[in-house]
Amino acid sequence: MARSPAGAWAVLGALLWGCGLTLHGGMLYPRESASRERKELDGLWSFRADFSDNRHQGFEQQWYQSPLRESGPTLDMPVPSSFNDVGQDGQLRSFVGWVWYEREATLPQRWTQDLSTRVVLRIGSAHYYAIVWVNGVHVAEHKGGHLPFEVDISKLVQSGPLSSCRITIAINNTLTPYTLPPGTILYKTDTSKYPKGYFVQNTNFDFFNYAGLHRPVLLYTTPTIYIDDITITTNLDQNTGLVNYQIFIQGSEHFQLEVSLLDKEGKVVAQGLGCQGQLQVPSAHLWWPYLMHEHPAYLYLLEVRLTAQTAAGSMSDFYTLPVGIRTVAVTESQFLINGKPFYFHGVNKHEDADIRGRGFDWPLLVKDFNLLHWLGANSFRTSHYPYAEEVLQLCDRYGIVVIDESPGVGIMLEQSYSNVSLQHHLEVMGELVRRDKNHPAVVMWSVANEPTSFLKPAAYYFKTLIAHTKALDPSRPVTFVTNSNYEVDLGAPYVDVICVNSYYSWYHDYGHLEVIQLQLATQFENWYRTYQKPIIQSEYGAESITGFHQDPPLMFSEEYQKGLLEQYHLVLDQKRKEYVVGELIWNFADFMTDQSPLRVIGNKKGIFTRQRQPKSAAFLLRQRYWKLANETSLVVEDVTLMVL
Repeated sequence: MARSPAGAWAVLGALLWGCGLTLHGGMLYPRESASRERKELDGLWSFRADFSDNRHQGFEQQWYQSPLRESGPTLDMPVPSSFNDVGQDGQLRSFVGWVWYEREATLPQRWTQDLSTRVVLRIGSAHYYAIVWVNGVHVAEHKGGHLPFEVDISKLVQSGPLSSCRITIAINNTLTPYTLPPGTILYKTDTSKYPKGYFVQNTNFDFFNYAGLHRPVLLYTTPTIYIDDITITTNLDQNTGLVNYQIFIQGSEHFQLEVSLLDKEGKVVAQGLGCQGQLQVPSAHLWWPYLMHEHPAYLYLLEVRLTAQTAAGSMSDFYTLPVGIRTVAVTESQFLINGKPFYFHGVNKHEDADIRGRGFDWPLLVKDFNLLHWLGANSFRTSHYPYAEEVLQLCDRYGIVVIDESPGVGIMLEQSYSNVSLQHHLEVMGELVRRDKNHPAVVMWSVANEPTSFLKPAAYYFKTLIAHTKALDPSRPVTFVTNSNYEVDLGAPYVDVICVNSYYSWYHDYGHLEVIQLQLATQFENWYRTYQKPIIQSEYGAESITGFHQDPPLMFSEEYQKGLLEQYHLVLDQKRKEYVVGELIWNFADFMTDQSPLRVIGNKKGIFTRQRQPKSAAFLLRQRYWKLANETSLVVEDVTLMVL
C-alpha cells in the first residue's frame, strides 16, 4: 500500500486542487475537414509512478523539465488504458498518488511554420486530476476524470525551428470528499499493525477506481479564425423538421457563415446564413430509437463553412456535425420521443474490461453494441460517469437511447454537499452538457447516482444542481437515480422522471424470491402516489457466477439470477401499463471492484461475463426485450423474426 506523511500530502493536495483551470469555449469533437487535421498520440508512452513517501518527488525534481528517462527508470504504458492491470506489480495496481506520462510527438512542418494554423492538444480523459506541460512549459490543468479538456499550444510549437514537442502529463487519482466522485484517505496510525504513514483510499461506490489516460490523446489543427462551438436543438411542426442552430466563432468578429443540411444521400435539404437561425426540413426523416421504427437513427449532416478576410488573404474553416431531428417530452405517466410513448428496455454498463481497465477500445465497443442489438436493448445509462464521445457517436448511429450520467456517485458524506462540492458539480454538469448537447441519442441527464438524498443539505444541493442543468439545456429532462425511501428523499421533488434502484431478495430478504412482487409493487405505488411522475426501474439484479447451478435456486447460481429477474418482470408488466416507463438491468457485464469479502474478483451481476459471454439470464432478457419491442414498436412488420 502507498505511504505518505499526512501533513505533506494535505498541503500539496490543497495547493494543486485550488489552482485547477476552468476552460471556457466549445468542446467540439475533433473531426478532420478541408481546414482541420488531427494527429493521434495513442500508443506507448513513457510512464512512472511516484512511489516516494510524499508522492512529491516528481515536482521536487521537476520531471517535466527534461525527458522522463533522464530522471530514472520508466515503463512502457499503452494509451488509452488504465495503468492498474497492465503490469505484474501489485503495488502499481493499487497505487494512489501521482503518476507521470510522457510522449514525444513529431509535428508536420506546416504546423510549426504556418502562423495561420492553430495547434491544439486534446486529452479525452485523465483520471482524476491532471497537470500538462509541453516542452517543460506548464499549459493546462483539469479536475475530473471523465471529460475532455484541451489547450492551444500554437505559441509553444511555432516559436522556433521545432520538428517535435514533448508532452508530459502528471495525473493524481486521489479522491477527497470534494471530488466527483468523492472519497476519503484513511491513515492507519497504529504502528504495531501498519508502517509509518500508511494510508488507504476509501470510496463509497462499487467499482474499481481505475486511473490513467483512459481515452485518446491527440493534436489537431484549426485556422486561427475558427468555428469554436455549435449548439443544435430540433423540433417538429407537423411533418416539417425544425433545426435550430447557434454557432460561435473565435479569432475575428468579421466573417461569413454558410450552413447546409444534407440528407443521407448527400442532397442539400436546407440552407442558412449567419451565426443563428432555423433550418426547415419538409417531410423530415426523424431520429427514432432502435426497434421503435423501421428506419431508426436517421442522421442528417450539418455542414458549416466559415470564410473570413485577413491581411494575408482569405481564410476558411469547415466543420460537419451529425444531426438527428427528434423531440423529447415527459408527461405524468409517459416518456415521449417524437410524440410517441417510449419504454426503456435496456442496461446499465461500465467502461470496464480485462487488462485495459477503463481504457477506450474500439473492438470492445463494437462487440458491446453487437450484444445490445442481439439482446434487443434500446437504451442504457452511462453508469456512473460520462462515457467516451465515440460511444455516444455509435448510439446516434444505431439508435440506442442514452441517459447521460455525471460522475456524481458515492455522494454520502455531509461534507460532499458543501458549497465547494456543489460548485465543482455545477462545473462538471457544464462540461458534460457542453460536450454531449448535440447527440440525439442523449434524451435525459442524470446528475447523480444513489446519493444520501435524505440528508438535510441534499434539498438545496439537488434543487440548485438540477435547475442549473435545465438552464444549460432546457430541451431535455433531468433526473438523478435514488435508492432512498420515497418519504425522506429531499431531491426527488426536483426531477422530471423518478429513477429508482432496488435489490429485493438480494441485499435484504436474502434468498426469498417470494417477497419481490409485493415489495416492488409497493415501491412503485408509493413513489407514484407521492410525485405523479413517470418511473424507471433504473437498477435491479442479482449476482451469478458462470457455471454455478442450483435447483431450487440459491443465491449466486444462474438459476437464482433468472428467478429474481422473472419476479421483477411480473410486476413491471403490470406497472408499465400505468406509469413505469423503463427497466434497466444491473448490469450488462461483470466488472471489477475493490477487493472485499463480498466480491469474488469483481461484481458478478452482469448478464454477460466480463469477457462478454452470455449467462443464462442473458437469454431470458433477450426473450423479454424482443417481446417488449413487438408490443411498443411503430414498425408494421413483425420483428419477432429477428430473434429466431
